[in-house]
Amino acid sequence: MRLPDLEAWAIFATVAEHRSFTGAAEALGLSKATISKAISRLEADLGQSLFHRTSRRLALTEAGRPLADHAAMILASAHAAEEAARDAAHAPTGRIRLAAPMTFGVSKVAPLLTTFLTDHPGIEVELHLSDARVDIVAEGFDIALRIADLPDSSLRARRLCAIQSYLVAAPAYLERHGCPTHPGQLGDHQLLGYTNVVGPWRFRGPGGAEISVKAQGPLAANSGEALIPALVGGLGIARLPAFILGSTLRDGAVVELLPDWRPEPIGLHLLTPPSPLRPARVEALIAYLSEHLRD
Repeated sequence: MRLPDLEAWAIFATVAEHRSFTGAAEALGLSKATISKAISRLEADLGQSLFHRTSRRLALTEAGRPLADHAAMILASAHAAEEAARDAAHAPTGRIRLAAPMTFGVSKVAPLLTTFLTDHPGIEVELHLSDARVDIVAEGFDIALRIADLPDSSLRARRLCAIQSYLVAAPAYLERHGCPTHPGQLGDHQLLGYTNVVGPWRFRGPGGAEISVKAQGPLAANSGEALIPALVGGLGIARLPAFILGSTLRDGAVVELLPDWRPEPIGLHLLTPPSPLRPARVEALIAYLSEHLRD
C-alpha cells in the first residue's frame, strides 16, 4: 500500500492559507524551491492542478478548493496529535480561538472566561464576537458557539441547551395596532426580523398545537440587539431571546405577547472542526463551557 504524501498535503494547506509560495515558505521555515517541488509532487500524484499561477496572483483551481479544506484538516489533525502528546505530560498551554454571537458572547461567555483563564494560566483565548456565521475550518477557529437550528455538515456539534425566545412589542405599538390574540393574526402586523434565526416563526400552543408564521416587516437585522431601538420605539413586533431583550422586558419597555403560544426554543450548540483529535487546552474549554452553559 502506498502511503499518502503527508508533507506535501501539509505544505499545500499552508500555501492555500497564505495564497503565496513565498508566504508559505516563510511560515514553514522552508525554501521556496521546497514548497514548489512539494506542490508539483502532489499535483502529479493527484493528476490535476491545484493552483492557477500568474506572475501576480496565485488562486486555487476548481479542483483545488475542496482539497484545500481536506488539507487543512490533515494539518490540523497532525498538530492536534502532537499537542495531545505534549499535553499528556504537562498542563494545557497555548491559544484557543473561540467564536460566539455578539450579545450572547458579551453577556454570557466573556464573564465565564475570567474564571477559566485564572484556573488555566498557560492558556490564552482569542474571543471573536460576531452575529455573522463564521466558517470554522476556513477561519481557523477551535470552537464556535451558535444559536440556531443546524444544517447537516461535517462539523462536530454538541447541543448545550435550549434558549427560550419571547414574542414582544412596545405598549405604544399595541395602542396603535392592537394586540394579537393568536399567532395566525401576526400576518396583519409589522414584524421585526432577526435574520440569524432562519425560517418562519414557529409556535407551540395549547394541546400541542403548532403554527408557523412568515416574518415580514419594515426592518430585519443580523443582530438582535440592533432591533431593540425599533422595538422599543413601537415600530413592530419581534421574537427575541431573553439575553437580548434584557432589561427592556424586565422594566416593561416591551411586553410579552401570546404567552400561551411560546415560540419554539432555539438550540445553543458548541461546534468544533471535524477532526476528533483536539489539544488538551481545547478539550478543557469545551468541558468548561458545556458545564456552565447547559442551563
